[in-house]
Amino acid sequence: MNRILARTALILLAAIIGLYLLLPVLVVVPMSLSSSSFLTFPPKELSLRWYQQLLDDPSWGRSAFASLKVALLSATVSVILGTLAALALVRGRFPFRNAVTAVLLAPLIVPYVIVGLAVYIAFLNLGLTETTLGFVLVHTCLGVPYVMINVSTGLVSVDRRLEMASMNLGAGPVSTFFRITLPLILPSVLAGALFAFITSWDEVVTAIFLSGPDMTTMPVKMWSGIRVQVDPAVAAVSSLSLLVIISTFLLMGAVKMIRKMIDRRASLTMNEGI
Repeated sequence: MNRILARTALILLAAIIGLYLLLPVLVVVPMSLSSSSFLTFPPKELSLRWYQQLLDDPSWGRSAFASLKVALLSATVSVILGTLAALALVRGRFPFRNAVTAVLLAPLIVPYVIVGLAVYIAFLNLGLTETTLGFVLVHTCLGVPYVMINVSTGLVSVDRRLEMASMNLGAGPVSTFFRITLPLILPSVLAGALFAFITSWDEVVTAIFLSGPDMTTMPVKMWSGIRVQVDPAVAAVSSLSLLVIISTFLLMGAVKMIRKMIDRRASLTMNEGI
């Protein structure tokens, strides 16, 4: 009885904390439906004028496309480099390993303002400001640590004997990685890719230093909409982003449930056959 009460209290406490954290985010949705020219809550009149403004203003579409392109490219490169780095750190044996690990994790420790200023000074001489390549290089550096941490955690849990058995049967290191290791660490790789994508999509500090008239990412444009002028269209963009995030998590949950049902049905079919 006491265990049930403790579990119920814990669930209730978690729900209250979750509601407390999500409530400021959810308030943005009704604010985006206001007809007022200022951010007001609760809205006096409901209107879709700010969503219509997003469609009428091509700069929002360009910013969204730029952010999506940079996030996809940087997440892809981060997965490749982060996975290779994790393989080297977990499976390899070389001197100055701790120093290399510290360098790879430095983007998580160094404040983004310092990173942005240093990158701006360096990229300004190279002509990489306001370019897709410049954004991808910076966001890749910020995303690699997340991939490396997740993949390293997955590699530690992989039974090394499976890889040794594969190589003893004639498979090379590359073939062993793609046939044995990668399928086992795939959830960790996907988690790292998701973190790298979110980091790039949401990053605003270093993007401010690199943005300009020729290229502006969505977070920078949203920051300008709040910092320079109070633009209620920012609430509409936030609501659409929130909708995409919720839909993604619901889709991931549905896929996971379907996979469990398929695995359970396959297990039952196998048992009946035996």
